[in-house]
Amino acid sequence: MGATFQSQRSPGAGFPGARRGAVLIVAMLVAALIAIVLGSYLSLNLNTTRLAHRAFHARAALNLAEAGTEEGVWSFNRATAGQSDAWQGWSGDGTAAWKNFPDFQFTANTTGTVKVYVDNRTPATGTNPKVVALATVSPPGATPVTKMIEVTLRRRSWFAAGLVARRSLSFAGTNASVDSWISDPDNDPATAAVPYSAAVRRDHGSVASAAVTNDAVLINQAHIWGTVATGGAQPSVGSQGTVRGASTPDNVAVDSNRITTDFSAEFNLVAAPVDGTLLASVGTTLGTAGTATRWRVPTISLSGNQSLTILGDVTLIMTTGSGSTAISVAGNAAINIPAGSTLTIYTEGNLRIAGNGMVNANAQPISCTIFGTNQTLGGQDFQIAGNGAIKTSIYAPNGDVRLVGNGDIMGSVVARDITLTGNASFHYDESLADSGTTTPFGISRWRELQSAADRAVDLGRFEGW
Repeated sequence: MGATFQSQRSPGAGFPGARRGAVLIVAMLVAALIAIVLGSYLSLNLNTTRLAHRAFHARAALNLAEAGTEEGVWSFNRATAGQSDAWQGWSGDGTAAWKNFPDFQFTANTTGTVKVYVDNRTPATGTNPKVVALATVSPPGATPVTKMIEVTLRRRSWFAAGLVARRSLSFAGTNASVDSWISDPDNDPATAAVPYSAAVRRDHGSVASAAVTNDAVLINQAHIWGTVATGGAQPSVGSQGTVRGASTPDNVAVDSNRITTDFSAEFNLVAAPVDGTLLASVGTTLGTAGTATRWRVPTISLSGNQSLTILGDVTLIMTTGSGSTAISVAGNAAINIPAGSTLTIYTEGNLRIAGNGMVNANAQPISCTIFGTNQTLGGQDFQIAGNGAIKTSIYAPNGDVRLVGNGDIMGSVVARDITLTGNASFHYDESLADSGTTTPFGISRWRELQSAADRAVDLGRFEGW
């Protein structure tokens, strides 16, 4: 009886080609996936590189636009300094001016240009001109990148703060105080000035020293209704002294939010004018009502019941040198500045003003301005006292200033050392921050014009040049 055998196979075991085909399909799918991943990665890298280049060129365009605005500011300040090259190469139409600065060369054959437009190159007092710059950076084979910047300028002031010492500032009285007010709130000299009173009192009375030592600011028992700033150390406040503002809680004597220790300032020196009519001496009046006059005088010495009345807009250049007393007022003597008249003094020498002192009938302290022109640190000394209100603005960065009195002292003082002796109330006139007429321009506002609406106003000005 013969046996019958039947072979048992698993499905597909007899088809090796089918197995190879499946492996090939899987390999192709994996290869395709890898290709897609690599393609995406390369595309991402390429886009990232393009974005990086775009960002780099955008930064370059922004820097170029800033450089353009600086050219405009430079021209303004050259004009202020009386230099003939101020607007050299600029085109103009009335008060507007513009200039194209082409052919800036960057790396990789990238070029740039910047166009600068000035809306008013001869601004009147109290106006704020604008400088607009349009910068274009053009990389090869790519869309140019543009940036537009607008800056608003304002005159810098010698008196941007109330009491500013280069080295030390101290209050020697037991009940002295500091606050502020605004004598010209609408910034219009044609309207009546606002005199100081409790009704217009503000908490912006600023006290500052650029020194970093512990005795930089000695508040002692004074009351500061405003802010205190030093170059590094905390101010010294006595047990009865205060540093406060309108928002300070009633139970807080020294508001830390109103104290800073990172103050710095530029104490630029001032030179006396070289013109003016030379006088050997002065009489009882100086100047002419309604007229601007400039005088050169060696010394002024008043005593007893003598007085000197200032008429009109008087600039007084004291010709006595360092170490000598340029102006001395003693006894019942006084220098009188009637309402509507102004006095500006330039002196390298010392001041000794006592007696009835400097009687200023104007509401604004800018009407009596004293510039210390000594070029040596500590080279001059001002001592000013009075029986009534003292209204004056003093800029003597190398001098020492002592204010003596128990009444009101209004204005601003910038000096090497400042000492307030007595229980006077010092009132900073915030309008002094806008008082510059021959000072350089600075930037008060900076903004990048990004939206179409912002750019629309100025883009038309840049066409065709």
